[in-house]
This record gives sequence, structure tokens and C-alpha cells, in this order.
Amino acid sequence: PGATEDALGVPFCGRAGKLLDDILRAVDFDLERDVYITNVVKRRPPDNRDPTSTELDYYTPWLMNEVRVVDPQIILCFGRFAMKMLLDEKRGITKVRGQWYQREVEGRERWLMPLFHPAYLLRNPSKEAGKPKSLTWVDIQAVRAKFD
Repeated sequence: PGATEDALGVPFCGRAGKLLDDILRAVDFDLERDVYITNVVKRRPPDNRDPTSTELDYYTPWLMNEVRVVDPQIILCFGRFAMKMLLDEKRGITKVRGQWYQREVEGRERWLMPLFHPAYLLRNPSKEAGKPKSLTWVDIQAVRAKFD
């Protein structure tokens, strides 16, 4: 979580969250009805360092409980830590973003897709073809098609 998210206890409530909302709305997702947003790591690590494997393991039961309760058909893994926790994918996100994975998560087959984290998109704002923002646009359209 970012500093604002950690202070408020609300996932994706800062600039990256606003961008995520805009991306989802751009393909007509209703944020109240169609989407549940959470963080895989619930508290910001000290000095904003990357979470350790031990920390990811610690938060896994919380995330799995959320999956069990919400029961989504599609899970979007925004960023490498969500991808690592949910897919145990060793390759970098630039190699696997936009690819569908079908996995059993909490007793049910679900579709998962890794995507660039919105904070990464804020740091890479170009909309030029082949850049992260344009690739994310292609990915989110594929998500919309799968959802429909």
C-alpha cells in the first residue's frame, strides 16, 4: 500500500487508485457492482521497501478469505506482488501481463490476469503503442470481454 492507503486503511485510494478507477470505468465496469479492490499486502512495509516472502506468506490467509467471501470469477493481479502471491509466477510482469491463467483458488477454477500496477503507469505516462499504458488498455479490454 501507498502512504495514503496505509494511513486510511483503504486500498487504492491515492493517485494510483484514481487511475485504476478510471481504467475500469473506461471499459464500463460499475465500481460498486462489478469490482472488489483489495491489496495483497495489508500494511506498508517499513521505509516503503518491497514486502518479503515472509510478509507475503503472512497476508495470504487474509487474501484467500477475501476471495472465498467475494467469490470472483476473474482476479486481476495488479503488479508483481499480487502476481507472485496468486500465480507464483517467476517471470517478470512485463513478460506475462495480459495473459490469462486458469487456476484453482479457494476451491474454484478462476481466471487470473497479471497487469501493470497503476503506480507503474503513473511513472510511465506515455500512451504510445507498445508502452505500458497502451498495453494496459489492450489488457483491460480483454478483461471486459472475458467478463461479458
